[in-house]
Amino acid sequence: MQSNLKRTNHYSIIAVFVAAIMLILFPSCGGSSNSTVGNINEKDSLPDLVSTGISTLISDSGVIRYKMVTEKWDIYSQANPSKWVFIKGLYIEKFDEKLHVDASIQADTAYFYDKKKLWELRGHVFVRNQEGTTFRTSELFWDQGTREIYSHQRMLVVTPERELRGTEFKSNEMMTNYTVSNPKGYFPMRDENE
Repeated sequence: MQSNLKRTNHYSIIAVFVAAIMLILFPSCGGSSNSTVGNINEKDSLPDLVSTGISTLISDSGVIRYKMVTEKWDIYSQANPSKWVFIKGLYIEKFDEKLHVDASIQADTAYFYDKKKLWELRGHVFVRNQEGTTFRTSELFWDQGTREIYSHQRMLVVTPERELRGTEFKSNEMMTNYTVSNPKGYFPMRDENE
């Protein structure tokens, strides 16, 4: 009988202990207060697709033409305007027919507005064209519809013959025919005897 009494006391102690824990941990179970999380109204606040560690080759008509490297690529197809975001930088190489790199583009941040067919490059933007001329700026736009590249920021253009600085840069897509407003630079002059 004493063993039954010990068991009953043991179970009573456990029941009291469990009840005390429930009172401590669950005091608000009986309230009428509801808390909800609101819907996300801004469709452009979350990307539809997030990709990381991208290194891909892009072909045109079955021929490899470009290599794209980026740490993070977000696609916002519900945004207005819809866009691709390369917030951690973008590097693109263009290949010739023999798969030699003949041009490259690098930027700290890039945006591609797919409906507008407009690229926006920001940060430390560096471009090397097929002729070996380099371009440095903090902002560069490439409008694929008009086939123009332009910038409203300071631009440094370096060729083997000269170094040119200026603003209001405008160029063709290949960056071989360009104009720079407010130019300043170094132009070597030939000796009169030559």
